[in-house]
Amino acid sequence: MALGSALISASSSAYFNFEELPPFVIEKLPVRFEALWLVSLRVHVAAAALAFPLCIALATRTLQRRAALHRWLGRLAGVVVLFALVPSGAVLAFDAKGGAFVSAGFLLSGAIVAWFMTRGVLAARRRDLVRHRRAMLHVFAQMSVAVTSRALLIGLDAAGMSPGVAYVVALWGPVLVSAAAAELLSSSSPLSNASKRMGHVFGKIALAVRPRSLSRPVARLGR
Repeated sequence: MALGSALISASSSAYFNFEELPPFVIEKLPVRFEALWLVSLRVHVAAAALAFPLCIALATRTLQRRAALHRWLGRLAGVVVLFALVPSGAVLAFDAKGGAFVSAGFLLSGAIVAWFMTRGVLAARRRDLVRHRRAMLHVFAQMSVAVTSRALLIGLDAAGMSPGVAYVVALWGPVLVSAAAAELLSSSSPLSNASKRMGHVFGKIALAVRPRSLSRPVARLGR
């Protein structure tokens, strides 16, 4: 995944050539609000090049053991995602190849990222590691769509699928599969299972220590 992210970032460096427009941009033009679209494209590419590697690094045990560094890098990733990546992606989505259905897929993926990033930040502030991990799994999964969707699109094109159908399948497939995989992984994680087991234990203790069982020793002491 890190290699795929690096390859996409390297291939996107042409977007920052302000003297000559790359073929992809020329192919897309004209678009509505051209200046806004160009700025959004460059912001989106730069934000993705920073945020996705950060999310990969934050998922490693090395950074998770270093709480202070993990916290500050996580804040940086959150700011980049919420205030650069998602808004610029929303602007670009309306002119995406594949029509309205593909635009809706990009908007849904961006909404999932924004929702779970916000929940993850709030959970981290509460030190709720179970919910934080679940939220970050969803963020990472949706951000990985950029890599898996590109790879799937290349495969579908090689298989001879029509471009219109290929764009829909290559986007919606990874978006939905990534969301389902993140949910399954978070619900079966050791941390989540440990939390559930602790909940069951405390529940049994609460049932065992009922008010009636407490009142009997008190009554005996009073006799």
